[in-house]
Amino acid sequence: MTSIKPFRAFVSYCHADRAFAARLQRRLEAYRLPRRLADQVSPLPGQPTGRIGPIFRDRADLSAAVDLSQAVRDAIAASSALVVVASPDAVRSRWVDREIALFRALHPASPILVAHVRGEPGEALPAALRAGDSEPLAADFRREGDGPRLAFLKIVAGLAGLPLDALVQRDAQRQLRRVTAVTLGAVLLALAMSALLVVALRAQAETERQRADAERLIEFMLTDLRKELIGDGRFRVMDAVNSRALEYYSAQGDLQRLPDASLERRARVLLAMGEDDEKRDRLDAALAKFDEAHRTTAATLTRGPQQPAAIFAHAQSEYWVGRVWERRKAWRQALASYREYDALARRLVAVAPENPKYLMEAGYGQMNLGQLQSLRKAGPDFGRSRIVAALDWFGKAAAKRPDDPEIIGEIANARAWLADSHYLAGDYARSLEERRRELASREKIAALDPASNAARFRVAKAQLGVGWNLVMLRRPAEARPQLTAAHRAMTRLMTIEPDNQQWRTVLLRIESAMANGGK
Repeated sequence: MTSIKPFRAFVSYCHADRAFAARLQRRLEAYRLPRRLADQVSPLPGQPTGRIGPIFRDRADLSAAVDLSQAVRDAIAASSALVVVASPDAVRSRWVDREIALFRALHPASPILVAHVRGEPGEALPAALRAGDSEPLAADFRREGDGPRLAFLKIVAGLAGLPLDALVQRDAQRQLRRVTAVTLGAVLLALAMSALLVVALRAQAETERQRADAERLIEFMLTDLRKELIGDGRFRVMDAVNSRALEYYSAQGDLQRLPDASLERRARVLLAMGEDDEKRDRLDAALAKFDEAHRTTAATLTRGPQQPAAIFAHAQSEYWVGRVWERRKAWRQALASYREYDALARRLVAVAPENPKYLMEAGYGQMNLGQLQSLRKAGPDFGRSRIVAALDWFGKAAAKRPDDPEIIGEIANARAWLADSHYLAGDYARSLEERRRELASREKIAALDPASNAARFRVAKAQLGVGWNLVMLRRPAEARPQLTAAHRAMTRLMTIEPDNQQWRTVLLRIESAMANGGK
């Protein structure tokens, strides 16, 4: 074999994905590991500390060839990892399959990472990967998946052998420092050169660019980073992230001068902070943040009453205000907020009746009203008809996105409330049936993301529902394994986030069920 320098990874891709593969190679080779993590990664020969190292991406036109070239074979042999660009076209590429097979033969213990760029998961994974004994680490670059930033950090973490949460937090901190430093530089420059019109105009343009950078970073915090932190139940880290985002808006001065998009994003930060307070039973603090967000979104809706983004944003504020009133059992105030939310959701569907996001909003509107009836033990069916209507809306959204975990989760949530309505009516058998349907959905979601603490919590809560109905039906032998499994899972979760009051409440309910016949 020809002597060849070592590579951190070999990128295997098909012709249709060559542009993405080239961008991925450039980003990986240019990426600098955060300073506090760089020393944990041994550089390749000739590479400075903190760099991933060279990535091999080279593909001759193989359409007429019968086998892989010697250069490709040498590069695979010299690579520490394999990155497979997954797409429906990659599934049809015999060269991608051959590169995977050769890498496994030469490096049976080395990591294989999947960069999912196009198509649904079931139709994008090459056959050679599906045939393996172990599941490769997958990074979903699609916007409906992990998103480009989080997916890239997953690839970096896999190549560097670093924990993803540490890398995400360090990367977010570095981005914040960079935005702060550049913003300060722009302000100083504007002050020093304010007498010159041309420079002032350039400074204004630079400020807008800095604002755009900061807004993109905050969007990342509200989406990819928040999703990752919620999955792990890391409220303390979320508190720090949200506070930094709010500090940025406080530094902008008069909020009325901000564009509507920035005001809407600030409202989302407030809603995220309030949501975290609500989960920890800090209802006064939560309501204060929700009220401030509500005032902001009401103002933007007044300026753009036909804008779907403004309607959607105000609907979220209405929901969270209603949620706190519901928690306080202030039923009249909760009902007013939930009715307004339902009306806003129907306005969204009227604007775009085929939009699955808006179909889900219409379902949430009915769910909120049904849950309120169930909690109040009101109405002839304890909210059942509202919940069935919500399931119908969710079903319409699921028809458009059948494998969407969020939609599957909301259908499971509706099943849980439907079970509650049967339980209140004394029909424990039908309640048990709905709880089992809920549990099946929760387990399906958890299997898609086995590292998610939030998914584990929902499985445990569903197991509690199944177990308690079995207790009520005087079938303790069947209830026992469900409650035991739920108790074991919740005990582990409480060691991760001891101040999570929602988790603690469920753990206490499980222990009560075990004491009442599920031992």
